[in-house]
Amino acid sequence: MKDKYYFIAIGGIGMSGLAKYLVEDGCSVLGSDIKQNRNIIELEKLGAKIFIGHDENNLPEDCIVVASTAIKEENPELKKAKKMGLEILHRSDLLARISKGLCKEKKKYFIGYSGTHGKTTTSGLASYVLEKAGLNPSFVVGGIVPHFGINSNAGSGDFFIAELDESDGTIVKYQPEISVINNLEVDHVDFYTDGLQSILDTFNVYLSNLKGTAKVLINNDNSGNIKLMEQNQGINFITFGLNKADYLIKNIELGTETTFDIYHKGEFLINLTTQMLGEHNVYNIAAVVASLNETGVNLDLIKEHFYTFSGMGRRFQLSAEFDGIKVYDDYAHHPTEIKATLSSMKVIKDKNVIAVFQPHRYSRFHGLWEEFLNSFEGADKVFITDVYSASEAPIEGASSEKFTQELSAKIPCEHLKGSVSEVAEQLLPKLKSNDIVIGLGAGTITTLGKELLSLSNGAKV
Repeated sequence: MKDKYYFIAIGGIGMSGLAKYLVEDGCSVLGSDIKQNRNIIELEKLGAKIFIGHDENNLPEDCIVVASTAIKEENPELKKAKKMGLEILHRSDLLARISKGLCKEKKKYFIGYSGTHGKTTTSGLASYVLEKAGLNPSFVVGGIVPHFGINSNAGSGDFFIAELDESDGTIVKYQPEISVINNLEVDHVDFYTDGLQSILDTFNVYLSNLKGTAKVLINNDNSGNIKLMEQNQGINFITFGLNKADYLIKNIELGTETTFDIYHKGEFLINLTTQMLGEHNVYNIAAVVASLNETGVNLDLIKEHFYTFSGMGRRFQLSAEFDGIKVYDDYAHHPTEIKATLSSMKVIKDKNVIAVFQPHRYSRFHGLWEEFLNSFEGADKVFITDVYSASEAPIEGASSEKFTQELSAKIPCEHLKGSVSEVAEQLLPKLKSNDIVIGLGAGTITTLGKELLSLSNGAKV
């Protein structure tokens, strides 16, 4: 009898990816969510049974329940599962089981991508180039791979690729054969209350749990990573970066296309050209090249596909174009991510760059206040929306009004109140041909392009 899994809040990007993987891997999948979305529709096409609304009567008696940290104790399905004595897995526990060969007998070669920034892009890029090369990898990543329109796949090949989330400390549950650490810095301040050292403590445990044969690849240009290496001198780290690295990045030429070389232990390894902008994406690509080279993948099979990869969903993704105006959607919600996205725009000449920033979580906004104030140098003008709380209570002093006032001393800035549709209504009259608008944030700001396009079309009627 095949295993039966019930996902509470199945429609989210992370949960839907796991659910899709299990369906494709031969498991029976059910679940619920408060409303239907694209992810749910696709899962139903694959054969999953999904209820709209959380109700204890939805829950079968013979299932394993999957929930995330976001599910509250008062959720009726979670309460019923506990009362029935059903096995309840955090989504990280399920991903760990998948990585060990959950439904199929064969365990795959597990490559995990982690770090404060870049883990979605690196895991998605690795999955993409392997798939395009005909190696049919299995993968579970935290964003949509636009070229495939999916965020997971139970492939028949030898590799399993996964994005390993550090936000709630659950990364300690994974044991990849190859572990990539992109960078480490302060984030998720609601969980990591002692700042960077809290994050380092979690990664110290993660590293100590790895098998002796595991390879750990790390960006040695990042100060947080350097501290991690200092605290784990017994590990033979494999480094990548611009300075004295095992995989050394050289001859970078930034423009509307980016080219660079990678040398391995002093020997030329590969020359690459990418459509993705910015030095941060050079690091992302180098991480993937290094990790796949360490597995023995023939780089000649995958080289051409680095150019055709245009980025993950919500990573500087074009969301609308009208009247000579381009609108991009970017998931950047941390100061470093915002700075990287905006700095990559410097290669685009004679354009007016307008950033529309939706602060994500009061705890992050408050905890990284000064860092956010110094993140918008690459923009010509900044609009600040109301905070997307993600169910957090407001924190005194962490308001969009106050932030706008302080940021205005550095760069032209304005606060736009209301929903994203109301923000779009206020923003559209301020735009002109040749503007580039970038919506920044992890919340509802993702709909900004759609809202602006709809208003623009309406204005023409």
